[in-house]
Amino acid sequence: MLVLAVPFPDLDPRHAYAAWQLRQRVFVLEQACLYPDLDGRDTEPGTTHVLLLTDDDTLAGYARVLDDGSHWRIGRVVLDPAHRGQGLADRLMRAAIEAAAGRDVVLDAQSPLAGWYATLGFAVDGPEFVEDDIAHTPMRLTRR
Repeated sequence: MLVLAVPFPDLDPRHAYAAWQLRQRVFVLEQACLYPDLDGRDTEPGTTHVLLLTDDDTLAGYARVLDDGSHWRIGRVVLDPAHRGQGLADRLMRAAIEAAAGRDVVLDAQSPLAGWYATLGFAVDGPEFVEDDIAHTPMRLTRR
C-alpha cells in the first residue's frame, strides 16, 4: 500500500476520478445520501487529498483535508468496501492527521465511529446532530 497526500493541482486525473467515484458509490449510493459531494472545496488551494493506493495503483481509501483557517477539517473519509476490515482506515487517518500539521483538527464523525476516532486522539467537541439522516458527532484533535 502507498499513501499519497497531494494538493489538487498534483492530483493525477485517474486518482481524482477514482476518488470521486468511490465517494459517490459509498456516500450517495451505499448510504443513500443525496447531497452535493462535489461542493467546490476539492479545488481550494489549502485542500489536501489523501489517497490510499494498493500495489496495483487501485484506490483503496480516500480522505480530504480542508484548511478552515484556525483549524484543519478532515472529511470524506472512505474505504472501498473490498478493503474494509483490514486496518487500512487507521493508516488512512494517520496520513490525513499528518497532512494536517500544526493546528487543531476537526471532523464530523458518523456517530457509530466516534469511538474509533477517539483511538486516534479525537475527543467529542459538541452535541450530536443529524445530517442526511445519519447521526454525526463533532470531534476535535487538540494540538496546543
